[in-house]
Amino acid sequence: MDAVLRRYCRLLDGLIAACLAAMVVLVFGNVVLRYGFNSGISVSEELSRWLFVWLTFMGGVIGLREHAHLGTDMLVGRLGPLGKKICLVMAYVLMLLMCWMLFSGSLEQTKINWDVSAPSSGASMAWFYAVGTALGGIAGPVIFGQLIAGGTRADVFVGYALGGGLMLAAALVAAFLAVNAERRSLESVAAPLALREA
Repeated sequence: MDAVLRRYCRLLDGLIAACLAAMVVLVFGNVVLRYGFNSGISVSEELSRWLFVWLTFMGGVIGLREHAHLGTDMLVGRLGPLGKKICLVMAYVLMLLMCWMLFSGSLEQTKINWDVSAPSSGASMAWFYAVGTALGGIAGPVIFGQLIAGGTRADVFVGYALGGGLMLAAALVAAFLAVNAERRSLESVAAPLALREA
């Protein structure tokens, strides 16, 4: 599994380099054309912005695999071995939750914007939102693999127990606080703030 992930990250490195080179060509070419020849590349700003977003998200996956993201251990460093493991598992579970939220939200935005055209290029805006779907779908398995990579049954058990406990806690919160909003308009669930008396 690690060899596949290593090859995949090498592919992402190449794509990041290609995105960066395309951005340089687009932006520099647009500047030269604008100031030297009073013309320009109409899609330069839009495409370079999209490439930058894709580049950033692909770099996030590589940073995740290489543990290159910033972190602090001011609290965790003072805990015992069990406390450190619990904090590590909680952090990974929260990261998995964020990956799911990013994946599902971006997927919905991709569907909504499938027929919406970008202003200058005319390309579907779904390509812009699809990057979150790609990152959430790729980073989730990477995080889960790192979570269970310890190899011991106790670590895996703690991970599953904590995940199950969080799911039960969420179910209890939903049972008491959730609002039945399925197939109802937002206005029928809660009155708009503008209509409330001051």
